[in-house]
Amino acid sequence: MQGFLNLAWLLPVPPFLAFVAILLFLNRNKTVSALTAIGGAFVSFALGWPIAFAVFTTPHFGEHPLYGELFTIPTGASELMIGFQVEPANALMIFMSTFLLLMIFIYASGYMSFPPHLRKEDYPEAYAQGRDPRYSRFMAYISLFATGMLGLVVANSLLTFFIFWEIMGLCSYLLIGFWFEKESAKKAAFKAFITTRIGDTIMFTGMMLLYMWSIDNTLVFEQILSPENLEHLSTMIVHVPVFNFDTPAVALIAILIFFGTIGKSAQFPLHVWLPDAMEGPTPVSALIHAATMVSAGVFLVVRMFPLFYVAGEVAPGSMDFVAGIGAFTALFASLIAVAQWDIKRVLAYSTIAQLGFMIAALGTGAYVAGFFHLITHAFFKALLFLGSGSVIHGVEHGFHHAHEHAAAHGDHGHDEHAHHGSHLIARKDGLLDPHDPQDMRNMGGLLKRMPVTGWTFIIGGMALAGFPFVTAGFWSKDEIFSSEWYTRDWVIFWVLAFSALLTAFYTARQITLTFLGQPRTEGAAHAPESNRAMTIPLVLISPFVIGLGWLGIPVDFPVLGALFPHWIEHQLEPYIKHLHFEFPHPEFNILVLLVSFVVSLGGLALGWLVYRNGMPEGQIDPMRRWLGPVWWAMHRKFWVDEAYNYTVVAFTRGLAKFMYWIDDLWIIDPIINAIGRFGVWLGVVAARFDQYVVDGAVNAFAWMADRAGGVLRNAQNGQVQVYLMVVVVSLTIWLLLYALPLILTLV
Repeated sequence: MQGFLNLAWLLPVPPFLAFVAILLFLNRNKTVSALTAIGGAFVSFALGWPIAFAVFTTPHFGEHPLYGELFTIPTGASELMIGFQVEPANALMIFMSTFLLLMIFIYASGYMSFPPHLRKEDYPEAYAQGRDPRYSRFMAYISLFATGMLGLVVANSLLTFFIFWEIMGLCSYLLIGFWFEKESAKKAAFKAFITTRIGDTIMFTGMMLLYMWSIDNTLVFEQILSPENLEHLSTMIVHVPVFNFDTPAVALIAILIFFGTIGKSAQFPLHVWLPDAMEGPTPVSALIHAATMVSAGVFLVVRMFPLFYVAGEVAPGSMDFVAGIGAFTALFASLIAVAQWDIKRVLAYSTIAQLGFMIAALGTGAYVAGFFHLITHAFFKALLFLGSGSVIHGVEHGFHHAHEHAAAHGDHGHDEHAHHGSHLIARKDGLLDPHDPQDMRNMGGLLKRMPVTGWTFIIGGMALAGFPFVTAGFWSKDEIFSSEWYTRDWVIFWVLAFSALLTAFYTARQITLTFLGQPRTEGAAHAPESNRAMTIPLVLISPFVIGLGWLGIPVDFPVLGALFPHWIEHQLEPYIKHLHFEFPHPEFNILVLLVSFVVSLGGLALGWLVYRNGMPEGQIDPMRRWLGPVWWAMHRKFWVDEAYNYTVVAFTRGLAKFMYWIDDLWIIDPIINAIGRFGVWLGVVAARFDQYVVDGAVNAFAWMADRAGGVLRNAQNGQVQVYLMVVVVSLTIWLLLYALPLILTLV
């Protein structure tokens, strides 16, 4: 068993080899590139699940986690061990990520058809194949993305964790802006990269302080999370000059590292990049929202939880900050999701809200509840995003079919410009592009046209809404509610409860407008079911969206608790004891269960009642009529982006322009140019001095030597008398120049 677990470090290797192979050798063949990428994901899956189940089936494995060393890096006074670790927490992540990565890779192979924003005349070969012109590049990028996530999961130190963390940051930039022909995609990629870098920079500052202040000057998890090191950091008091207060070092480090989570997991106020990330292809959205990127942000808190736990003990405000950010983000994002029309943006804000649930739970010490929701959310959100991509794919083909049908009958009512969405209709509830395949107002009735996509999406939606008993989302959310009730964090509890009500409401709204009723456009009326490469992953993910929640049923839950005891808690508890921290063990409470029922079923019922008649042409959103300006504020995302544009962005641009004036016009460049001109003048003077003085003197000596040589050359005629005369003359000159003055001096 130990020998097999030592192979865990190989998990990120197959996707990385696939990335290299596609990039360097296979990119010309799209089919081989796709098979290579899927093969890399499959090898990681085939290796990852046995490792995970080996951990799950070993009693009390968490008490003695596996720490493996690959090599060491000298760091001055100490050495930093680079290796891997295996324990119950990352075994659950391996179980989740390897499976979802494989499903998303298979889905992507069928999804990446020729995109509608490109002209078929520009890419005739790709259009004939029905695939994206950069299909192979996409497969290479998602393979590198998988490398980052799997490497992060098995990393044994915060340094290697951060390296793979940044690999994912790079991949998010490359994949969000993959369709760079669209200006919106380029801007979204840049926005995601810069926003997450802000959080990463602050996080890296915390990492440097942690390395500097730790006992052994290390970033290895086993050492920095040891009781001795945490005790040392909790007793060290440091002064924060920016805010002029003293705080335990452990609290300062925890807050700084948490900013990495705020950026990567899109928590307020760095949440603005995630909705715009929907500009990338839908498989990218599923990767970011489920299997990789945003999950990594929450997993950072999970991995570093002993640090946060100790910080909360010595400085309670630090954990209050974490929980407050999570709860506010959950409510804030849920309100915005209620008023969005883009099917993927609704899910994007839903992701932000659900991540807020996890962060709020972890901030109040509910380690198991927050981590449990991370795992279940990954499955049902992957299902929802892949389902939304299937919907978009079908509606796009429906519009294309309607356009071709109209062209065949001489009807030019749907021209190419209309198909690509250049005609916008102004409405009170936002602009409407009547040919936008992502706008839910252009859908309706898709359950009949796309039954596999529709039913699997509904399963995912029910899990997101927390439909009681039969979905994983119910059990993981109920665990969070129970933990908040048990710890008496009443504000957090009721904020999350209201957010859950909104979640169920906008989920019902999304399902009703998309799949029920009658088709509202030609695209919806002619939408075909997606190909098997897209629908099979939906079917395979669905059982986990239902059954995974049964692994987290509380032991004291009536009837079901005896049948399905809290398996996840049972797995994590030995590891938690190994790390020396506590977590709440909430008892069954009928009031909490009633709240879960009300927010879930009540939100679903309310959403269906409001939107059961669909959205007939020209009708505005009923919530827009009832809420008025409040709905509009929600629709415009409370103008946070605009506020950033008028403050942070404007200040940055103004500062850049001012620095340009300082650099190019006023100070730096003029000084440098003056120094340059002086250097040129000095060079000219030196050149003249060299030409007339140095070269002149050398040339004069040369001329004199030449003349003397010319005179002496005449004496070389072979006559002894001439040679004798030269000797006599030379002696005479020597006597006159040297000997005579010496004689006179002696006299």
